Amino acid sequence: MYLLHNELNFIVMNNKHCIFLSGVAALVTLPSFAQSKGASEKPINILYIMSDDHSFQTISAYDHRFIETPNIDRIGNEGVVFTNSFVANSISGPSRACMLTGKHSHKNGFIDNAHRFDGSQQTFPKLLQKAGYQTAIVGKWHLTSNPTGFDYWNILIGQGDYYNPYFIDNGKKVQIEGYATNITTDLALEWLENKREKEKPFCLLLHHKAPHRTWMPDTCDLGAFDKVKFPLPENFYDKYEGRIAASEQEMNIFKDMDLVYDLKMADKENEIHTKTGLEGYGRAMYKRMNPQQKAAWDAYYDPIIKDFKARKLEGKELAEWKYQRYMHDYLSVIRSVDRNIGRVLKYLEEKGLLENTLVVYTSDQGFYMGEHGWFDIRFMYEESFRTPLLARFPHGKKGKVSQMVQNIDYAPTFLEMAGVDIPEDIQGVSLLPLLKGERPKDWRKSLYYHFYEYPAEHAVKRHYGVRTERYKLIHFYNDIDAWELYDLKKDPREMHNLFGKPGYEKITEKLKGELVKLQTQYDDPIESQLKK
Repeated sequence: MYLLHNELNFIVMNNKHCIFLSGVAALVTLPSFAQSKGASEKPINILYIMSDDHSFQTISAYDHRFIETPNIDRIGNEGVVFTNSFVANSISGPSRACMLTGKHSHKNGFIDNAHRFDGSQQTFPKLLQKAGYQTAIVGKWHLTSNPTGFDYWNILIGQGDYYNPYFIDNGKKVQIEGYATNITTDLALEWLENKREKEKPFCLLLHHKAPHRTWMPDTCDLGAFDKVKFPLPENFYDKYEGRIAASEQEMNIFKDMDLVYDLKMADKENEIHTKTGLEGYGRAMYKRMNPQQKAAWDAYYDPIIKDFKARKLEGKELAEWKYQRYMHDYLSVIRSVDRNIGRVLKYLEEKGLLENTLVVYTSDQGFYMGEHGWFDIRFMYEESFRTPLLARFPHGKKGKVSQMVQNIDYAPTFLEMAGVDIPEDIQGVSLLPLLKGERPKDWRKSLYYHFYEYPAEHAVKRHYGVRTERYKLIHFYNDIDAWELYDLKKDPREMHNLFGKPGYEKITEKLKGELVKLQTQYDDPIESQLKK
């Protein structure tokens, strides 16, 4: 049975087809809390907002080509925008594990989505709990095991569904009618208002499913970008010369994006069929909608389906049609994310919490918006390796931060800000000095990356690598042995593999030395394993 809105005792505001639930009442001011020396009178609350697969290209604080995101931008405008933010492993579950533990994948044990996260290990929410924080997570979890270290958790099952999703509320399975982004926000606001102990500082992880595949917009956002024709990326028709791993992937918009599952061509006549094995799932997603949702969905998509069938597109015409549909759907989903972040910021402001709360917005990794002809993640190339990171730290620095940071840095940041000693085994570095506007002289000059999930969906080879300000060196291994070298200044789109080219011997040797240095620093045994 559905858990209906009126059963949640929420205030319902209907805007066309979008339903926003508030559930807000009067809030008392947080009392003083014992804090480490040098801290403010009140402890700093933490609101960590993370979306799934949100590319930095589709946040207007980074890029104005595609969409305006005023509410996400507000976090950066009133705080900082990290312009060189990266992940340690570009895939959902492992990235989340890196964030929770402050450790690379080989150290936290969750190297790919086939593994199970060991919830008994040290995480920053557990350490904050011991320090007197009340902790909560709502939304996407995607770590297989149940959350630990949280006083309250209400998570989507697996990847979660956009419409009428199932949640696990502290162990109890409940289906909630509505749209996932709205519901997740409602749950977060409900916890802030009615379920937390207001005498304690809080750490709330607000984790959205959106804009993860299959990019199903809220009904009120359908058609939001129909008048826009997005320009193709310059390398949309990349032929992958000199890049073996890139040539063998299965994440190409033209070849691998499913018409029914991804692009919503679930025609009533059952005439459109695909060969990816995903068609059935695509039709099932439609069936889980209620009648009102189906009516709005049909009013928008049925004419598109009819037109598509009549045109009988092939080749480049089909590829570019798929790209436009993908962009329209993805960006429409982003609209909902941004709108709901606006709701949260408004709540914090109205309740007097904004000036005593660190607000962070990020994604679990970047995403391809047609670059190299792709959608999805996984590669160490910039579009999936880079991730957005915006942070509003009360009375902190405003502007841009150019130092290289990584998602293993989030845990030590939250701990230091809370006055909690950072355990020696945490591999990340606190970003608190950067948030305060300091410029540490000994800040890292390189980043380490390691991707493990192969063989698996999208067929991206296992690889590890090092990135400096200008160069990137990648080693693909397992069923291949291939190296790639890029000059990011001359070749920002990473089209020309320079490895083995005359004139790059010294920089290659230097980068290999830096790679070994980082593998030693982070205790990654991959090199010794490959020599066996």
